[in-house]
Amino acid sequence: MEKIFIDTSALYALVSTEDKYCQTAVSAWEELVKGHKSLVTNNYVIVECFTLVQSRLGLNFARQLHQNIIPFLEIEWVDEDHHLNSIDRVLAANRRQLSLVDCSSFETMHRLKIETVFTFDEHFREQGFTVIP
Repeated sequence: MEKIFIDTSALYALVSTEDKYCQTAVSAWEELVKGHKSLVTNNYVIVECFTLVQSRLGLNFARQLHQNIIPFLEIEWVDEDHHLNSIDRVLAANRRQLSLVDCSSFETMHRLKIETVFTFDEHFREQGFTVIP
Protein backbone atom coordinates (compact mmCIF):
# COMPACT_ATOMS: atom_id res chain seq x y z
CA MET A 1 0.00 0.00 0.00
CA GLU A 2 1.33 3.41 -0.95
CA LYS A 3 2.23 5.61 2.00
CA ILE A 4 1.56 9.35 1.97
CA PHE A 5 3.07 11.65 4.60
CA ILE A 6 0.69 14.23 6.06
CA ASP A 7 2.19 17.59 7.05
CA THR A 8 1.06 20.21 9.55
CA SER A 9 0.00 22.67 6.85
CA ALA A 10 -2.43 20.14 5.38
CA LEU A 11 -3.85 19.14 8.76
CA TYR A 12 -4.32 22.76 9.76
CA ALA A 13 -6.05 23.59 6.48
CA LEU A 14 -8.46 20.68 7.05
CA VAL A 15 -9.82 22.18 10.27
CA SER A 16 -9.47 25.91 9.64
CA THR A 17 -12.32 27.22 7.50
CA GLU A 18 -10.40 30.51 7.37
CA ASP A 19 -7.27 28.93 5.84
CA LYS A 20 -6.85 29.85 2.17
CA TYR A 21 -6.21 26.18 1.35
CA CYS A 22 -9.19 24.76 3.26
CA GLN A 23 -11.34 23.73 0.27
CA THR A 24 -8.36 22.31 -1.60
CA ALA A 25 -7.26 20.42 1.52
CA VAL A 26 -10.70 18.92 2.12
CA SER A 27 -10.97 17.73 -1.50
CA ALA A 28 -7.48 16.20 -1.42
CA TRP A 29 -8.13 14.57 1.97
CA GLU A 30 -11.35 12.97 0.76
CA GLU A 31 -9.51 11.51 -2.23
CA LEU A 32 -6.69 10.20 -0.04
CA VAL A 33 -9.08 8.55 2.42
CA LYS A 34 -11.22 7.07 -0.37
CA GLY A 35 -8.08 5.83 -2.11
CA HIS A 36 -7.24 3.65 0.88
CA LYS A 37 -3.73 5.07 1.12
CA SER A 38 -1.67 4.62 4.24
CA LEU A 39 -1.60 8.12 5.73
CA VAL A 40 1.46 8.69 7.89
CA THR A 41 2.71 11.52 10.07
CA ASN A 42 4.91 11.81 13.13
CA ASN A 43 4.24 12.94 16.66
CA TYR A 44 6.13 16.22 16.15
CA VAL A 45 3.66 17.17 13.41
CA ILE A 46 0.74 16.26 15.69
CA VAL A 47 2.14 18.40 18.52
CA GLU A 48 2.80 21.34 16.18
CA CYS A 49 -0.62 21.18 14.54
CA PHE A 50 -2.56 20.64 17.77
CA THR A 51 -0.78 23.64 19.30
CA LEU A 52 -1.52 25.86 16.29
CA VAL A 53 -5.15 24.82 16.14
CA GLN A 54 -5.68 25.24 19.88
CA SER A 55 -4.03 28.67 20.03
CA ARG A 56 -5.43 30.12 16.78
CA LEU A 57 -8.85 28.47 16.53
CA GLY A 58 -9.74 27.15 19.98
CA LEU A 59 -10.40 23.86 21.70
CA ASN A 60 -13.45 22.91 19.64
CA PHE A 61 -11.29 22.87 16.52
CA ALA A 62 -8.54 20.98 18.36
CA ARG A 63 -11.18 18.44 19.37
CA GLN A 64 -12.26 18.12 15.71
CA LEU A 65 -8.66 17.48 14.71
CA HIS A 66 -8.25 14.87 17.43
CA GLN A 67 -11.55 13.07 16.83
CA ASN A 68 -12.13 13.37 13.10
CA ILE A 69 -8.74 13.46 11.42
CA ILE A 70 -6.01 11.96 13.60
CA PRO A 71 -7.75 8.52 13.77
CA PHE A 72 -7.02 8.15 10.02
CA LEU A 73 -3.29 8.61 10.58
CA GLU A 74 -0.53 6.17 11.34
CA ILE A 75 1.73 8.05 13.75
CA GLU A 76 5.46 7.42 13.72
CA TRP A 77 7.04 8.29 17.06
CA VAL A 78 10.26 10.27 17.01
CA ASP A 79 12.88 8.56 19.15
CA GLU A 80 16.20 9.97 20.37
CA ASP A 81 18.15 8.99 17.25
CA HIS A 82 15.46 10.42 14.96
CA HIS A 83 15.39 13.63 17.02
CA LEU A 84 19.18 14.06 16.85
CA ASN A 85 19.21 13.40 13.09
CA SER A 86 16.48 16.02 12.68
CA ILE A 87 18.50 18.59 14.62
CA ASP A 88 21.54 17.76 12.46
CA ARG A 89 19.39 18.47 9.37
CA VAL A 90 18.31 21.86 10.75
CA LEU A 91 21.86 22.87 11.57
CA ALA A 92 23.28 21.58 8.27
CA ALA A 93 20.63 23.46 6.28
CA ASN A 94 21.66 26.68 8.03
CA ARG A 95 18.28 28.24 7.21
CA ARG A 96 16.28 30.09 9.79
CA GLN A 97 12.90 29.26 8.23
CA LEU A 98 13.44 25.48 8.02
CA SER A 99 11.95 24.10 11.24
CA LEU A 100 12.81 21.13 13.41
CA VAL A 101 9.35 19.74 12.69
CA ASP A 102 9.97 19.96 8.94
CA CYS A 103 13.31 18.22 9.33
CA SER A 104 11.74 15.53 11.52
CA SER A 105 9.20 15.02 8.74
CA PHE A 106 11.94 14.66 6.11
CA GLU A 107 13.68 12.16 8.39
CA THR A 108 10.47 10.16 8.85
CA MET A 109 9.87 10.12 5.11
CA HIS A 110 13.41 8.96 4.37
CA ARG A 111 13.27 6.25 7.04
CA LEU A 112 9.96 4.90 5.73
CA LYS A 113 10.86 5.45 2.06
CA ILE A 114 7.86 7.76 1.56
CA GLU A 115 8.12 9.91 -1.56
CA THR A 116 4.78 11.76 -1.50
CA VAL A 117 3.50 14.32 0.98
CA PHE A 118 0.17 16.11 1.47
CA THR A 119 1.32 19.64 2.27
CA PHE A 120 1.15 23.30 1.37
CA ASP A 121 4.73 23.86 2.56
CA GLU A 122 7.19 24.37 -0.31
CA HIS A 123 10.11 23.05 1.79
CA PHE A 124 9.03 19.51 0.90
CA ARG A 125 9.19 20.20 -2.84
CA GLU A 126 12.63 21.79 -2.30
CA GLN A 127 13.74 18.53 -0.69
CA GLY A 128 12.69 16.56 -3.77
CA PHE A 129 9.42 15.05 -2.51
CA THR A 130 6.28 14.75 -4.62
CA VAL A 131 3.69 17.17 -3.25
CA ILE A 132 -0.09 16.75 -3.08
CA PRO A 133 -2.09 18.73 -4.09
